[in-house]
Amino acid sequence: MTLHRPTVLRWAASLIAAWLALSGLPAAAETELRGTGDLGIVIERAIGRVLLVENSGRRRLAEIEGLGDLSHAAAVFSRDGRYAYVFGRDGGLNKLDLLTATVVKRVEQAGNSIGGAISQDGRLVAVQNYEPGGVKVFDAATLELVADIPATYGDGTARSKVVGLADAPGNRFVFTLYDAGEIWIADLSNPAQPALRKYTGIGRQPYDGLVTPDGRHYIAGLFGEDGLALLDLWNPDAGVRRILDGYGRGEQPLPVYKMPHLRGWAQAGGRLYLPAVGRHEVLVVDTATWTETARIPVKGQPVFVMARPDGRQVWVNFALPDNGFVQVIDVPTASVVRTLEPGPGVLHLEFTPRGEQVWVSVRDLDCVRVYDTASFAEVVALPADKPSGIFFTARAHRIGL
Repeated sequence: MTLHRPTVLRWAASLIAAWLALSGLPAAAETELRGTGDLGIVIERAIGRVLLVENSGRRRLAEIEGLGDLSHAAAVFSRDGRYAYVFGRDGGLNKLDLLTATVVKRVEQAGNSIGGAISQDGRLVAVQNYEPGGVKVFDAATLELVADIPATYGDGTARSKVVGLADAPGNRFVFTLYDAGEIWIADLSNPAQPALRKYTGIGRQPYDGLVTPDGRHYIAGLFGEDGLALLDLWNPDAGVRRILDGYGRGEQPLPVYKMPHLRGWAQAGGRLYLPAVGRHEVLVVDTATWTETARIPVKGQPVFVMARPDGRQVWVNFALPDNGFVQVIDVPTASVVRTLEPGPGVLHLEFTPRGEQVWVSVRDLDCVRVYDTASFAEVVALPADKPSGIFFTARAHRIGL
C-alpha cells in the first residue's frame, strides 16, 4: 500500500495529538501559527492595557494588562515584528511578546515619559523623559540600561524635558530639549560612550520632531514661536536652519487645547504637510527648497497630519472642540475632499501597511473605527476601552517611527 503525503501527515498529527492528550500537555493544534506582519496594538489608555489586533482580518486577538499609566503611550517594534516596546507616561518601559500576548519585562526607568525610539540595528531602545529630563538607552533584548544621557543645559544644573526623540541612520538618536531650545544628536555606535552633538538657540519650546522617510532631515516644531528648525543629518556641520519663519506673523493665534504632533510622516508628492500651531490650517512645504507652498484650511486645530502610504491622501484629526471629526486632503488638488464624524475623542489614526484602510481610535465611544480609504465607508467598529494610540508592526521597517 502506498500512502500519499497528506495522509501520512494526518496520521502523524493524530499520533502526536494522542500522545499529548495522554501526557496532559496542550495539543499543538490549539496554537495558531502566524506571522507578525499584520499585527498591531491599540492602547487602552485608562486601564493600562493594550489590545493585540490583526489588521488583515480586522480582529481583536488578545488583551495584555498591567502596563501602568498609558495616558500618553507610544510604541515601537523589534525588527522581526515580534516584540513591541510600549512607553508609558509613568516612566514604564514595557516589552511585549506579540506572539504569546505576554509582558516579557517591565522597567520603571523614570518619573514621567512620553515616548521613545529603537535604533537602526534594532539592538537599542531609547526613552525620552520629562522627569528627570534626559534620555535613557536600554538593551532591546534584556532591557538592561546601557546609557544615561541627562539633558542638562545652561550652567549644567538645570535639566530639560526631552521631546521629539527619533531614530536616525548610523544608530543615532535625535531629540530636542523643550526648556532649553536645543537639538541634540546622540551617536550610540558605541553604547558605552555616547557621542553627543548639541545645537543651541534653535528656537523657543521645540515640542516635537520628525525624521523624514529617507532619514536625511530632522525637523523640530516650535511651540514658542512661529517656525520650524531643520537639521540636515547628511551635513550636520551646516547647523540648524530655520524654515517657515514667522508663518503666522500678523495673525491672532487661537488657544491651543492639544499640542499638535509631527509624527506620522505626512510627506507626499515632494511636499511635507504639517499642523500649524494655533491655527486651523495645514501647512504645505516644498521639501526641495523648504519653503511654504500652500496653506490648506481645515475644520479645526490639527493634531495629527498623516499621509496614506501611497501619498495620495493626507488624513487630519483635531483638538477640542472639533475632536469628533477627521478630514481627508487630496494631495493633487490640495483640498479637503471628505469630512468624517467618527465620534467624540478621535485621538489617533493608523494606516494599514499598504493604505487600503485606516484605523481611527474614538476614545469617548470606546471603539476603533476602520475605514476604507477609497470609498471612505466604515468597514467595522471594534470595541476598545478608551483607545488612543494605534501602532502596526509595519512601523518596524520605517525610519523615524
